[in-house]
Amino acid sequence: MVYRILTNTVASITELKKNPMGTMANAEGEAVAILNHNEPAFYCVPPELFAYFQELLEDAELNDIVDKRKHNAKFVKVDINEL
Repeated sequence: MVYRILTNTVASITELKKNPMGTMANAEGEAVAILNHNEPAFYCVPPELFAYFQELLEDAELNDIVDKRKHNAKFVKVDINEL
C-alpha cells in the first residue's frame, strides 16, 4: 500500500524514542510524520501548529452554524439613508 506523507519531515519511532525534542527541533516548527515499519503511524505537531489547527477547526464549525442559520433567517430590507 502507498501512503501519502503530509509533511516534509519524517522520523522513525525509534528516532523519536531516542531523542524526542531533537526530532521536533529538526522539523523547525512543522509537523513530523512518525513512521512504524516505513508506514506513517502518527504525526507529532508542535503546540503552535496544534493551536492553529484548533482555530481553523473552530472557524469551520462557526461557519457551519452561520450557514445553517442563514437558510432560516428572516431578512429585513433597510435603506441606509433611513438609518
